[in-house]
Parts: sequence; C-alpha cells; structure tokens
Amino acid sequence: MGDPRRMRKQYERPKKRWSAQRIEAEKEVTGVYGLKNKREIRRAETLVRNKRANARNLLALEAEERGRKEKSLLESLIRLGVLRGTPSLDDVLTLSTNDLLERRLQTIVMRKGLALTSKQARQLITHGHIAVNGKRVSSPGYLVKKSEETMVTYYGKAIVLNQAPKRDLKKEFEEAAGMSVPADSEVEKTGESVPVVETPPAEEEEGAEGDEPADDSVEKEVSNEIQEEDEEIAKAENEEGTSA
Repeated sequence: MGDPRRMRKQYERPKKRWSAQRIEAEKEVTGVYGLKNKREIRRAETLVRNKRANARNLLALEAEERGRKEKSLLESLIRLGVLRGTPSLDDVLTLSTNDLLERRLQTIVMRKGLALTSKQARQLITHGHIAVNGKRVSSPGYLVKKSEETMVTYYGKAIVLNQAPKRDLKKEFEEAAGMSVPADSEVEKTGESVPVVETPPAEEEEGAEGDEPADDSVEKEVSNEIQEEDEEIAKAENEEGTSA
C-alpha cells in the first residue's frame, strides 16, 4: 500500500527520452489542448496504457471469468464517455491519448463555447468561474463523465466573451512617429505607383559646371575694349598737346 504521507507517482516517463518524433507530437498536442506541461500528457498516456493492459489480460482469460470483468471495464469507459454504443475489448485496445484528453474539463469548456480558446478555458477553470452540476471545479484535468457533460456551466453570473480585434502595430507606430507612409494595401487598391525623383547623371552636372568659364571670357573682352578706348583717348590728348 505504501506510506500514506507520500503520494505515488501517477505517470510513467518514456523509456527513450530524446525522440524527435515523439517530442514534435507532444508539442502539437500541448498546443491543441492547452496543457501546462508534459506531465498532463504522461498521466493520460499512463491511464490509457493501463486500460489497454487490462483488456489484453482479459482476452487471455476463459470466457466465464472474462465476461464479468469485461462488463465492468467497458461500463466504466462508457460512463466516462470514451466509448459509445456497444463496444468490445477490441475497441479498448484502439484507445488513444487524445480520446482521454477530449474528456478533460478544459476541453469540454472550449467545445461547448464557454471559452474562445483552450488557454482561456484553463484560466476560467482555475479562477473558479466553471461549475459541474452546480459545484465549482477548479481543476482543468477533471475527467467529465458523460452524464455530467450537459451540467458544465458558468459558476454564478454568466461571462460575456468579447474577442478583441487585432492591433496593427506598424500603423500605430507610424502614427505615433508622425510618419505618413502609405501602406502596401492602399497602393494595391488604388493602383497608383509611388513617384520616383530622378537625379541628373554625372555628365550633365559636369557640363553645367563647364558653362561657368564662358562668363569669364565675356568679362575679359569687355575689359579689353575699355582699355583700347582709354588708349585712344590718351593718344588724342597727346596729339593736341604737341600741336599747341
């Protein structure tokens, strides 16, 4: 029986701990069902493994002894909602971990629309907003029986779920920074192309700079004409002085 002060481990670890295929599969299951850690998967795997082992042991017994134990095993799984209709031991051998995870309270709350996501369902349960048959249940891993599935409701006042719209962080940043950059979607809708400013080539710039010496040649011609006129005036004055 063991020491009552020490709780027995409720799950078994896999023999091959570093398996890439198993790790990827567990990562996907954790995201779909909103599980907190891998221990919750281990508990479900251990419970399903034990049920399948019981079914294999019953198949090895004689028909008279097997009939009584087979009925109790199948009835327990039917009450839990894992099996339906008129199942047999072969149906027990085909059970998977996902079949048991579907019966968790966290999954039932999300399937019934009491929460938008699996993580929100876990939050509502741990905060005490979910009740089963009028009693508050704060354990997300609680296995809901088939008879209790219709009794899963909000505890006390109903909660109105409003899905918040997605924020456009890029647009908010541009508005805060005072930037007026058109979004790609707006350009696609209007069909207008963004104007592009072309810079003149280097040859044109050099040609424009080469035009500046033309102004200097004009100034030199004007100064030469003025100098010639001054020389003619001085020569005329000298001729007048000699004649006098």
